[in-house]
Amino acid sequence: MRVIQIEGGSGPAEALVPAERPDPVPGPGQIRIRVRAAGVNRPDLLQRNGLYPPPPGAPDTLGLEVAGEVDQIGEGVTRWSVGDRVCALLGGGGYADHAVVDARHALPVPEGLDFIQAAALPETVCTVFANVFEAGGLKVGETLLIHGATSGIGVTAIQMAKAAGARVIATSRGPAKTEAARALGADLSLDATAGDMSAAIRDFSGVDVVLDMLGADYAELNQAALKPFGRWVVIATLTGAAAQIDLMKVMLKRIVLTGSTLRARPADEKARLIAAVEATAWPWLASGALKPPIDAVFPLEQAADAHRRLEAGDHIGKIVLTA
Repeated sequence: MRVIQIEGGSGPAEALVPAERPDPVPGPGQIRIRVRAAGVNRPDLLQRNGLYPPPPGAPDTLGLEVAGEVDQIGEGVTRWSVGDRVCALLGGGGYADHAVVDARHALPVPEGLDFIQAAALPETVCTVFANVFEAGGLKVGETLLIHGATSGIGVTAIQMAKAAGARVIATSRGPAKTEAARALGADLSLDATAGDMSAAIRDFSGVDVVLDMLGADYAELNQAALKPFGRWVVIATLTGAAAQIDLMKVMLKRIVLTGSTLRARPADEKARLIAAVEATAWPWLASGALKPPIDAVFPLEQAADAHRRLEAGDHIGKIVLTA
């Protein structure tokens, strides 16, 4: 089968090159997917640069989410049949013609969505659900602050929070992204390039949960914005990991600071999360309350161009490869 591998083990986008490897064979409890589309995510960039190695047992090739048809079934699998249209959460290996995955980590492609849209869902929706709703405990009527609101995670978080009955404050860079976040449902959309955002957030009565993909540069703003008993959830550190934290403010406001990654979670935990996502978010997809905005689509052989697009930071929504 075709795969995209990292020439030399790590490097710039140019290190992503097509290659051929043996077709994978599903083991007990696994299915094989004929990949039609694969989502591109920031952890792929980290792995390409040698900063995010795959967990034990995962392929060394990139790709954390795919969509396609089931074409082989391992022993003991009862839910899926050959020909089923599925999307799935992977530990790696999505940039390929075929991917093998734990059958419990697959989801049905929602009615009305194509493979490109479906490939944009598993990693993104699971990340938002695990961090905003589980770790962050976002409730009806509360306010969520999202930094990087027009990223693949951000556009999904806006829609999921609104579908759950919360209010959303979105921050992004530039008027085009600010308008895009507003169009997706953000109640307050702020341009991070237009000056201090703290007054506008304060006038909006503060926030209950912060979904933070930026890290150090936004730590002071987050501490000021959070209400008493606020939850600050860190999932990436694009502006740096070493942040200045005022512990007195944390104590006085009773702030909870937490964070997580998804890829290295045990298989049983991922299966639990997938089931919770299907029960909660798949009805939002069916109703149209949640729909994955697609920024750009590249053929598999142009994975390097897809990475350049993501690294440039100009995208609004998800970047997807087609196989």
